[in-house]
Amino acid sequence: MNHIIRDMNERDWESVKNIYNRALMKGISTFRVQEYDTYVEWDESHLKDCRLVVMIEDNVVGWCALSKTSTREVYQGVVEVSIYMDERYTNLGLASKLIKTLCMLSEKKGYWSLYSSIISINASSILLHEKCGFRKIGIREKIAKDRFGKWQDVTLFEFRNSDF
Repeated sequence: MNHIIRDMNERDWESVKNIYNRALMKGISTFRVQEYDTYVEWDESHLKDCRLVVMIEDNVVGWCALSKTSTREVYQGVVEVSIYMDERYTNLGLASKLIKTLCMLSEKKGYWSLYSSIISINASSILLHEKCGFRKIGIREKIAKDRFGKWQDVTLFEFRNSDF
């Protein structure tokens, strides 16, 4: 499928928000229960670099971004991955291309450890991360309740960039 991966910009916000909010409603991708209200709120919770979208024609069909895992200086290269796809464009290999591009870009930007915390019932996200070279580093049992009030486990994954 013809696609491009490019840097995300503020004009992509409505599409990014819609993809995220549809995933939020399913309850297997995030423990957040409220939709993001504004771009400013989303922007403040993600790093300014390594924000990517995958486009088909003129439509954003997926996105990824990084967040800090700690404010401590020693952890400046350890970041958390967020990746979301429009469900109409899953199983086409686009998410793999998107996350692999993110890994390469993150290395150039000086990040050495990419961390993903995946709700354990999200089998497709777990398979994606495994396919893209992330290694399972643990499980946190009954760490939080999902939007439906059910306790969920989280599977932790890490990708280490090669130059570090």
